[in-house]
Amino acid sequence: MFFGRNLGKSMQMKRRHCCVRSAKLALGLCLAAALLIFLLGRFGSDKTRVSTNISTGTCGGTQNHSSIRSPSGLENSKLAHGAAEDCDDTAIQTLFPYIINQADKCRERLAAPFLVFLITTEAWQVYAREAIRLTWANETLIPGVSVVRLFLLGRPGEGQMATRLQRLLRWESQKYHDLIQQDFLDSYNNLTLKTLMGLHWVARYCSGASYVMKTDCDMFINTENLVWKLLRPEREPRMNYFTGKVLRDSSPFRDNSSKWYISTEEYPERTYPPFCSGTGYVFSGDLAGKIYETSRSMRLMHLEDVHVALCLAKLGLEPSDPPNIFLFNILRVSARRCEYNRLITSHGFKPNEIVQYWRMQQRNKAKCTTMGF
Repeated sequence: MFFGRNLGKSMQMKRRHCCVRSAKLALGLCLAAALLIFLLGRFGSDKTRVSTNISTGTCGGTQNHSSIRSPSGLENSKLAHGAAEDCDDTAIQTLFPYIINQADKCRERLAAPFLVFLITTEAWQVYAREAIRLTWANETLIPGVSVVRLFLLGRPGEGQMATRLQRLLRWESQKYHDLIQQDFLDSYNNLTLKTLMGLHWVARYCSGASYVMKTDCDMFINTENLVWKLLRPEREPRMNYFTGKVLRDSSPFRDNSSKWYISTEEYPERTYPPFCSGTGYVFSGDLAGKIYETSRSMRLMHLEDVHVALCLAKLGLEPSDPPNIFLFNILRVSARRCEYNRLITSHGFKPNEIVQYWRMQQRNKAKCTTMGF
C-alpha cells in the first residue's frame, strides 16, 4: 500500500512536471512566434500613429565581431575594392557589392525627393528602426514634401546567428523597402564604409535629391524644423552646402585605448579640418557624388565624420554654421518647455524614448513657437 501510494504520488508528480514543462514550452513557442511576427513587420502600417509597444534596446554599434583590421583602420573580412553590382561604365562605381538594395525607390516617384535620410543602424536594432519609421522619418510626415528613408547596414558577421539576422533583414526589407546593405563587416570601425555606401546610393540611384541628412538610429530629429526652417522647399536648392554641429580645432586622440584613436601615421596633423559631428549633418544632394568620388582617391579613416571633412577640404569646401548654434546637438537636450520644437537634433535615445519625445514635440506644436530660428 505504501509502495502504491508512493507510486501514485510519483506518477502525479511526473504528470504535473510534464504539464509544467509543456506549458513552458508552449509559452516559449508563443513568445518566439510573437517575436518573429514582430520582426516580420506586424508593427502596424507606416502611419503617423505611434505604437506604444516599443522596446527599450539601445543603439550604437557595440556588438563585437571577429574581423581582420586593414591598414587603413577599417575592419572587414572581405576587402573587395573595385567590386560593383548594378553599375556600368558610366555609373559611379561602388566599393562593395550590395546585398540588399532599393535601386528603384527614387525612380518610382513622380519627382526627385526633397530630402533623403541616411540612418546608420545594425541588424539587431529592429526596435529603433520601427520607432524611427513611425516618428521623425515617416516618409508621409510632411504633406507635399517628398522624403526618402534609408537604413544603412553592413553584413552582420558569420555563423548561425548572423545567418538568422540576415534572413530577418531580408524579410524586413520586403516589408518596408528602406534597408540598404553592402558586403562589408558591420562594426564601429566600418562606419565610414557605411556612410560611403549611403553617398554612393544617393549619387547612383537618387542623384536628383535636393538634400541629404546622415544621422544615427539613437537620434531624435525634428524633421519639420529641418525642412521648413532650415532647408526651405520654396527656395531653389543650394549647391555645395554642408551643415550641422561644426567642430573646429579638434585634435586627434593619440591614446590607442580610445575608440577615436588615430595614429600619427594615419593623420600627422595636429588638428582636423572643421567637421560636422556624425550624429547628424545635412548636405546638398550634389555633394553625395563629389564626396564619394573624392574619397576613392584617399586613405579611408574610420572616423566617418572626419573622413567626410577631409574629402570636403580636398574639394576646397568647408561646413557652414547653421543659423543657430543650438539647432544641432551632439548631446541629449533636456525636455523642458519648448526645447524640442526649436531644435533639429538631440542625441542618445532608446527606441521608446524616441516615440515619447516625438509625441511631446507634436503635442507642443500649437503652443510653442519656432520664430527666431
